This record gives sequence, structure tokens and C-alpha cells, in this order.
Amino acid sequence: MPFPDLDAELRELEAQGLLRSRRILESAQGAHVQIDGQDYLAFGSNDYLGLASHPALIDSACRGAAQYGVGAGASHLMVGHSAAHQQLEQELAAFVQQEAAITFSTGYMANLGIVSALMGRNDLVLADKLNHASLNDAALLSRARFQRYSHFYLKQLEVMLASAKHRRKLVVTDAVFSMDGDIAPVPELLALCERYDASLMLDDAHGFGVLGEHGRGVLEYFGIASPRIIYMATLGKAAGVFGAFVAGSEALIQTVMQRARTYIYTTAFPPLLASALITSLHLMREEGWRRQHLRELAVYLKQRLNTPSWRLLPSETPIQPLIIGGNREVMAVSEALRERGILVPAIRPPTVPKGEARLRISLSAAHSKDDVRRLCEILNEIEKTF
Repeated sequence: MPFPDLDAELRELEAQGLLRSRRILESAQGAHVQIDGQDYLAFGSNDYLGLASHPALIDSACRGAAQYGVGAGASHLMVGHSAAHQQLEQELAAFVQQEAAITFSTGYMANLGIVSALMGRNDLVLADKLNHASLNDAALLSRARFQRYSHFYLKQLEVMLASAKHRRKLVVTDAVFSMDGDIAPVPELLALCERYDASLMLDDAHGFGVLGEHGRGVLEYFGIASPRIIYMATLGKAAGVFGAFVAGSEALIQTVMQRARTYIYTTAFPPLLASALITSLHLMREEGWRRQHLRELAVYLKQRLNTPSWRLLPSETPIQPLIIGGNREVMAVSEALRERGILVPAIRPPTVPKGEARLRISLSAAHSKDDVRRLCEILNEIEKTF
């Protein structure tokens, strides 16, 4: 063992109710899955539009594999950038109504690459305290001065911006916060950035495909556009496949291509996935009923859930967090659901603050109202025993 204290650290995590484990998925992703040989109704994935197992995407992936093979074989800047990658980037830019786009293998890699490509020692990054870990790591990696403001506390952010004397100033925020489901006040953030000559980076991982009439994400939801905005979204959630992208001006995308180490020094993701994503974009445009169904499910959940000692956060997105409180309590509730054939993940610190452990109920267009009714009835029953 390289470090003799590892066992003790793991025992301490277990004693605190924080030791994590994995379940083995034996079926395709969907509303109903098979795990460890058992069938479950699942509310744990980010497959918001129910596209991860769509036959059209599977067919596109197979045709992409037949044309390009299984692996890209090289980085984008060597010989790994296929015609499928190129078409996907063009269609993504058009879809979110930006000049250009560039793809990354994951949202984590996109955030690390974008911020470190644009910011340096003489710059300032300001971040919401509840941002995804990748945005925090990106700011630290950039070596810029890094400050965080309290969640949605715009007066505190304004004080930070007003006193800043740095070369470049960048405000970074989740567009939809992954553990709370709330939507960032993007118009107000943009107004502050315009007033104090800063740029605004939006991580729309959980809004892309879901928010807005056509699923274009948080910018369409608010009806705003600005050259100050750097837009990032992922392709493994609502889009149902894999990857991420950043969109903006030609100059921004070219700068990211030239400087983002997480883009330059890694193999391109398989072209077959780009082929599947092109089909996914078409379905996102053409099948607006999926977003409408999601909205209806969220309303139905709020109507049917009756758990007085647990608090459902006010979210209009597919992310519906139910605050339980303690680590052991939330694990016990999650296990009680599992014993009744329902999977809902328990979220504990450090992912969420101490004392706010929760069930993260994730809705999908693949769910039916009967699925949600069953979840609510069993939660209502379990709550009475705690």
C-alpha cells in the first residue's frame, strides 16, 4: 500500500456515513433499469429527455462506427477530428445561435480547458459558492485570483467586481444548479458584468435541451444574448450521449482551440458518438413534447408528494431535491425505497452542505405519471415511519 493511513481514512468515512459505493447497471439507461439482477423504477439519471436508449441514436452510432471505426485514434489537432465532429460542432453552434462551437470529451474537461485558456495570474475569477466542482478546479488551475460569492448574493458579487483592478474579470456560474435545481439569475449577472466590464461563463449542463421553448438552454429561457457570454453545455445529459461543448464568437473558439490543454493533449472522443449526437440534436428540435412532459411531471410530483418532515426545494427543472437532513437518515430512506423497487440516489456532504443531505429525484421524459405517482405514494408512506 503506498500510504499506510488510507485504511484509517476509509474507516473514518464509513463511520461518518460518507463512504460511497457503486451499483452495477445491467440494462440500458432508462426509467426502468436492471441493477444487480433486480428490476427498478429509477429516478437517478440525468437522461432528462429519455434519449440515451433511443433507437435512432443507436442506429446512428452503429452507422458512425461502420464509417469511422470505434476510436478516434488521435487528438483533434492531429488526425482525430472527423467529419462527424465537424458537422456536430457546426450544428451545435447553429442550435444555440452562436458563431462557433468546439467539443470536449466531458464537461469537467471543458470547464478546466476554457477557464485556464482564458485566465491567468493577473486575472480574477468570481464564482457562485454552489457551483459544480469542475468550475472551482478550473479557477484554481488557471492561477487567477479566485473568489466566491454566496449563492445568488448579487450585492456581494457587485462589491467584488467594483473593487477589482485585474486585467480580465470572469464570473462563472452553473446555469441550473445540479443539487438544488434552481436557475441562475442570468440577466442580473449579465447586467453586473456589463457594468463592471467582466465576462460571464455559463455552465448549462443541466439546462441544455431542457430549458427554453426549443431546448436551447438558459439563454433561450431568458431570451438574452451577449458577446460577453461564454456558453458551455454537456452532451451526456439531455442529449443522451457523451461529451460537452463551448459556444461563442469565432475568436473565443479559436483561442480555446489553441490554448485549452484538455482539448489539445487528449484523444478526441469517438466519431460514432458525434454521429449519435447529430441525431440527438434533430430529435431535441423536433420533439418538443419531451420538454412539455417533463414540466408536467414536475408539477405532478409537487401535487402528489406529502412529506411534512422533509422539504422539497422549489425547482422548476427535472432536478427535484428532497431535503432529509442527516447522512444516515438519507441513506436509510434511499435504502427503504430500494427495498420497494425504486432507485433514488442519496446525496451527502461534501457534495451538499452538512445537515442538508437529500434525495436527488431526477425526472425524465421516459417516466410516466404512474411512475411519479408510485414514487410519491411510497415516499409518503416511508416518511410516516421516520
